[in-house]
Amino acid sequence: MAPTNQVVIECLDVTYRINRRYLVENLNLKVLQGEVLVLLGRSGSGKTTTMKLINNLLTPTSGQVLVMGKPTTQWNSIQLRRKIGYVIQEIGLFPHFTVEQNVGLVPKLEGWEGDRIQSRVRQLLELVNLDPQHFAKRYPSQLSGGQRQRVGVARALAADPPVLLMDEPFGALDPITRLELQREFYQLQQQLGKTVILVTHDIQEAFFLASRIGLMQDGKLVELASPKEFVKSQQPEARAFLDCLQLARFE
Repeated sequence: MAPTNQVVIECLDVTYRINRRYLVENLNLKVLQGEVLVLLGRSGSGKTTTMKLINNLLTPTSGQVLVMGKPTTQWNSIQLRRKIGYVIQEIGLFPHFTVEQNVGLVPKLEGWEGDRIQSRVRQLLELVNLDPQHFAKRYPSQLSGGQRQRVGVARALAADPPVLLMDEPFGALDPITRLELQREFYQLQQQLGKTVILVTHDIQEAFFLASRIGLMQDGKLVELASPKEFVKSQQPEARAFLDCLQLARFE
């Protein structure tokens, strides 16, 4: 599904600082419904801080973050986060819950009936290529890294949130599994049309998954472009990342 012109998330002059240190500074950004915005940057560039500002784990020092037209400071935090699926590198599955219980957790908290939860869990496991017959009753410790990451994506989608935040979701995986999951996620996104913000420092991943790439450096958004436009950028940090992409072809 192609992105629409509807703005789902907007950052208006957003700054976040701790004492005199600026983690994000004067960020202005619109995220459109159905797009995959990849926040690219080195460690410490402000990518994850931006994500935490969006789901109200952090409150801006100044400026506003709007989610669906409403400032995060005016949302009930729990209700906001249930509108947002969250996938992180370490997955964050509850080790004492089965796969079925992990995926069904948010629907259960939302008060869904048991049969509806079971049906949704089966649907999502099939969607992420995990056979419910084989995986629903397993525990996270009985899964490979790639399987756990698939469960993490299924859990983030469980209550059908309109927005997904993904913080280096494939970063801890071996290269082959990582590519498999990137391909699966790309197909899934095409099918579901969720609004996605994905954080990475991997420019190859950014080019493969992004509708647009937002490049961050020292807490500032220094480039915002489609992959096709990004290749032409003369911004020094963009060129540094593009050099990495060229070197990767010879490794």
